[in-house]
Amino acid sequence: MDAIEAECVVSSRAGTRPRPTIGLREAVAVIVGVVIGAGIFKASSLVASLSGGATQMFTLWVLGGVLSLIGALCYAELTTTYPHAGGDYHYLQRAFGRPVAFLFGWARFSVITTGSIALLAFVFGDYMQQAVPLTFLPGDWGSTAYAVAVIAGLSLLNLRGIRTGAGAQTLLTITEILGLLVIVGAAALFADPAPARSAAAASAAVPEVAAPGMAMVFVLLTYGGWNEAAYISAELRGGPRNMVLALTLGIVVITVLYLLVTWAYWAVLGLEGMAASQAVAADVMKTVFGAPGEKIMAVLVAVSALTSINATMIVGARTSYAVGLDWNKLGRLATWDHERGTPTVAMAVQCIAALALVGLGAALGSGFKAMVEFTAPVF
Repeated sequence: MDAIEAECVVSSRAGTRPRPTIGLREAVAVIVGVVIGAGIFKASSLVASLSGGATQMFTLWVLGGVLSLIGALCYAELTTTYPHAGGDYHYLQRAFGRPVAFLFGWARFSVITTGSIALLAFVFGDYMQQAVPLTFLPGDWGSTAYAVAVIAGLSLLNLRGIRTGAGAQTLLTITEILGLLVIVGAAALFADPAPARSAAAASAAVPEVAAPGMAMVFVLLTYGGWNEAAYISAELRGGPRNMVLALTLGIVVITVLYLLVTWAYWAVLGLEGMAASQAVAADVMKTVFGAPGEKIMAVLVAVSALTSINATMIVGARTSYAVGLDWNKLGRLATWDHERGTPTVAMAVQCIAALALVGLGAALGSGFKAMVEFTAPVF
């Protein structure tokens, strides 16, 4: 066995290791689900405000897709050469040694992954409370109840096995894509031309000097997350070819969706309207459908958050599993259930940690804001 073949064998103390159980479709669904979060519902207005015109705005979104594809192809080289459930953790260990890798793994478990799950759960709860309010609960407890329920429910779903979790991810991603296409369809079929705005309003909404560099920061943040595919590299059927295809198809799908949704915002609100909007997707749906549009938008954002939570759970637990392989005192995390194809202990511990963070956010009374402040510095 040569060095590369040796790296392909992910072994634990108990002799367990992940097996190729994830298909190309599920891998693309995970990538799309991780990347398309709440960013496209918020960042578009910021990009519009920093762009010098519609042409520059659309060019930035295309360039973001191209840059992401280049990065994804670089990751394809890593994941096909060193397929490992540890993903970034494993690459850091090879490059910089165990201490740096452990610091990264601990940061992902304690803050980045679990904090993201809690943050997205609050997003889900906030929007579901708008769409289907739990009026029998006092104050903000409805949002918290939704957050707790979605974390517990999706964790149980993924503990049933990777086929169940990946199948749910495919269904959620398809639903999310259809939801984004609802916005596009609304713009194409029902919206009047973008409303005219006064010269003063246009001047206030779009800066005299565009800042495409800063706009690109928000574009790339919205594209972020495709690297999470590395965590399922040891479980992907079809070998290197399918990993390259999964990353490429994922980025292409995301880029096309971002361009279509941005076009929909622009077609309904105009560039100035986009730049001035605080909730651009909600404003589009309200313009087209009136008050019911806000309810539709709340459900779309909730589905998007749900999709990202499930994908984050799948990849996040695999980091903890990889850490357990390398550190004796954390060896229980390396338990891998062959029948279910999932790191059961790591998944359960991740669920408990995320629920604890939801409890912390609820106790502080700020929920989503508390999780942003908790995760952002470590990110």
